[in-house]
Amino acid sequence: MAIYTFVLFGSASIGVYSLATEKLVIIPPQIPRHKAERVGKWLKTRLVQTMIGESVVVGALACANSNGILLPHFTREEEIEAIKEACGEDFNITIMETRRTAYGNMVLTNDKGAVVDPRLKSGEIKQISETLDVEAVPAEIAGLPYVGSLATATNNGVLAHPLIREEEKKLIEEVLKVPVDVGTINCGVPYVGTGLIANTHAAVAGFLTTGPEMFIIHNVLFQ
Repeated sequence: MAIYTFVLFGSASIGVYSLATEKLVIIPPQIPRHKAERVGKWLKTRLVQTMIGESVVVGALACANSNGILLPHFTREEEIEAIKEACGEDFNITIMETRRTAYGNMVLTNDKGAVVDPRLKSGEIKQISETLDVEAVPAEIAGLPYVGSLATATNNGVLAHPLIREEEKKLIEEVLKVPVDVGTINCGVPYVGTGLIANTHAAVAGFLTTGPEMFIIHNVLFQ
């Protein structure tokens, strides 16, 4: 499986500005279409070019798997329609009517399970579980609650912050039903989710990612 490097808005933190699943990749419309289509081709997914709540930080605000997507309360109707048009009526789209907004940072998911920020309320966790159609369990990575920014998950594996604890690793493996290993992105950044999007077809990393980091990404997500 291939690993590509990319830049969005002049930044290597591509996971902040985009998100990917087995079915779609969302990239803000400010990125030229031909450039965005390249990412969709790499990941073999539908491309959706939209903002979330008129913001370009799509990957921080939204979280998705093949079954559904979680969006913050200020998401606009035309943005919802763009996602619905690409994914169809059977795709769950949930607007989280809470004060919290950065669901991309708070939820780590694949098509088999989800771990969530332990500060979320039980009703929110239930809503997340129903939308993504997987079990959702509170968890931390490296003792930190914002699990979505601390790792990248696919249906093959999870690449996580190097300081993940053994008990955290075991829980995530049990819930997401894939192996978990550690690595960094963009020349040593431990917040893996900020600089890496991936599915079972390919991975797209920030342009500062080194050769040794790519080697680890390949071993964790594609073997």
